[in-house]
Amino acid sequence: MGSIEQLPCWLLCVTDGAKPWKAAKKRQEIEMNKTTKIYIAGHNGMVGSSVWRALAAKGYTNLIGKSSKELDLKNQQAVQDFFASEKPEVVIDAAARVGGILANNDFPYQFLMENMQIQNNLIDAALKNNVDKFIFLGSSCIYPKLAPQPLKEEYLLTDSLEPTNEWYALAKITGVKACQAIRKQFNKDYVSLMPTNLYGIHDNFDLATSHVLPAMMRKFHQAKENNHAPVTLWGSGTPLREFLFVDDLAQAVVFALENKLPDYLYNVGTGEDLTIKQLAETIQRIVGHQGKIVWDASKPDGTPRKLMDISKMHALGWKHQVQLEQGIQLTYDWFLENRDGFKEVKM
Repeated sequence: MGSIEQLPCWLLCVTDGAKPWKAAKKRQEIEMNKTTKIYIAGHNGMVGSSVWRALAAKGYTNLIGKSSKELDLKNQQAVQDFFASEKPEVVIDAAARVGGILANNDFPYQFLMENMQIQNNLIDAALKNNVDKFIFLGSSCIYPKLAPQPLKEEYLLTDSLEPTNEWYALAKITGVKACQAIRKQFNKDYVSLMPTNLYGIHDNFDLATSHVLPAMMRKFHQAKENNHAPVTLWGSGTPLREFLFVDDLAQAVVFALENKLPDYLYNVGTGEDLTIKQLAETIQRIVGHQGKIVWDASKPDGTPRKLMDISKMHALGWKHQVQLEQGIQLTYDWFLENRDGFKEVKM
């Protein structure tokens, strides 16, 4: 497998030959200047850093990023002042308070309020400072818990949400609708991309706040180092989940940047899922853990299934490139190289 230094050049372009199987509005290609000033909110996070690498690899030279210490995105006046002084031409919103089932369940107010503050400040400042292109990144959890599978964009707001992450979902839904409203009222190219479950390098491996894949990876690794001790995992292992390597999402962002997409909302995923049990066994094999897996059925499973219908993006020409086992191996390689200093997100 390639080293972390090789990763930025792995996915330099999206697939142009994808065969659409469903009719969709035609995208409009845009001539993007490589010196266009692009602000990536959340550029130090897993998604933001991947987007930064993808843009840099394509020759974009005028990228802006501010750490949370330099710019508190929850502070409306600070965000307005930043936009007024820096005058970005494009904004990519990869900033969010994120976490797994446990964090969402234990800190509902922070997941609702902080995400609304961050995205509302960014979207409003972009509008007031004449930013013509805004790419908002959300999550597949915006769709109803029991929506038909696979999840289509038109299922948004048709039923109730999954209780374990409804706070985060509600915040992201308001961001989607704000961008849609600006698109409708002001005719600006504000588009929302909804990725499925993401994973990859620079992920959060804190066991209290991480998502399922990095949490499993850390648990199996620690158990391997502890004489292959048993690993206890939440739930029954039966829910179905879809996973997308973060560099594939970054390429979808580049695609949305370099094309004017005709609709306001697009799913981004692989169109393939597997059970949590199958995921655990795959990670266990890649990590090299040889102990027992114990399933704690007293813990929640979450949504039974979350498979994305990604036919709209496929019809426009984007398709994921990294298969799950390859992506998990790359993530584990990075984990091993950075295990003494990888990110842990505390509430």
